Amino acid sequence: MRIGLLRTWGGLILDFALPPRCPGCGIIVGDLHRFCVDCWKGIEFLGNGGCQTCGLPLAATEAEACGACLAQPPIIARSRAAVRYDDLSRGLAIRLKYGRKVAIARTMAHYMSPLVDPAATRPVLVPVPLHRGRMWRRGFNQSALVARELERRLAIRMDPFALRRVKRTPPLKGMSRQQRARAVAGAFMVPDKAAVAGRTVILVDDVLTTGSTAEACARTLQRAGAERVELISWARVVKPSQLMR
Repeated sequence: MRIGLLRTWGGLILDFALPPRCPGCGIIVGDLHRFCVDCWKGIEFLGNGGCQTCGLPLAATEAEACGACLAQPPIIARSRAAVRYDDLSRGLAIRLKYGRKVAIARTMAHYMSPLVDPAATRPVLVPVPLHRGRMWRRGFNQSALVARELERRLAIRMDPFALRRVKRTPPLKGMSRQQRARAVAGAFMVPDKAAVAGRTVILVDDVLTTGSTAEACARTLQRAGAERVELISWARVVKPSQLMR
């Protein structure tokens, strides 16, 4: 009982000493993971709307799928992102990856968790892996941090070793679709097929840009026996012009 009281009082003291702050601008807000009014107005939450397959926003239409998915169904059966990629969402991703603000992973997971399909068959969360050289330099995989938070919130197992990146890939910005496909070909492998066989693999990433890396991951997972591959990310590029930023 005493330990419980100490923990309660300790939490209250920390809340008083370190009040929650807006993830976007840092001003004090009422609750954890909440944005201030100004930042909230600037965020475009994507949610479960848009194309049922790729999640691309479909403005001023009652269509359930975009033309691209109808013409050629993608390898990834379902993609969802919490927010549109813009200066604010990009800033959070950068602070997590390069500023080592690891608590931002919790904020991302807070808004991503409602987008995970609760009806998925034998789901497993798999973060998009980094090459070991980049892992050594950075010290962590930001997608794995987000996946761990999703595991805690959703009680879905996270397996950080189900997928490995075995080939260092160059930056994909500015490449054509064919060039991107060649750059990521053979970049991933599944060390143990039993870890994904017959399961719904939910890939976790921070930002979805061209989609080429996620597609390469999905192709590798399907070859290893995954029944279905889905993708969930914090932010996604909607306008092609943003790919050059």
